[in-house]
Amino acid sequence: MMSTRALGLGPALRKAAFTPRIVRNQVAFRNVVTKRTVQTQSLPPSASMEILNKQRLKRPSSPHFTIYQPQLTWLGSIANRMTGAALSVLLYGFSLAYLISPANFSSEKMVSYVKQVPDYVKTAGKVILAAPFAFHSFNGLRHLGWDMGYFLSLKGAYRSGYAVLGATAVGTVALVLM
Repeated sequence: MMSTRALGLGPALRKAAFTPRIVRNQVAFRNVVTKRTVQTQSLPPSASMEILNKQRLKRPSSPHFTIYQPQLTWLGSIANRMTGAALSVLLYGFSLAYLISPANFSSEKMVSYVKQVPDYVKTAGKVILAAPFAFHSFNGLRHLGWDMGYFLSLKGAYRSGYAVLGATAVGTVALVLM
């Protein structure tokens, strides 16, 4: 008995030895199978999306970028993606329009249309096209510099970012004056 007391098995052994087997089985069965207090109901598959949307409304939203102070690095990245997408849409849009109707988008018709437009509209159109083109081109050179291992420090990233903005201004003016 001394060894069971040292191991802390005394009460467990007495309970196992002196409790009838039927009572022990009922206690074990009660511990394994618990009573359910939650009721469930069968729902159609279409209701799952409604339940999911209700749960999403209750979730907290993650911090949005508008709560952060704007930084040149992420503003430049966003602007690079936007200018690239805009220039691509213009290129593919005009190409598809030319493929669909070559007679309406021929060089002669484009030149005659541009001749009819007032000068201030031509200049505004040139700026609208030249600024994204210049920015995307110079920022592409900046990315090539990063790929070669240049301007990777924070100071270098900001210097190259300001250089891209300056080159964009000069390049836009040069393209508009052409």
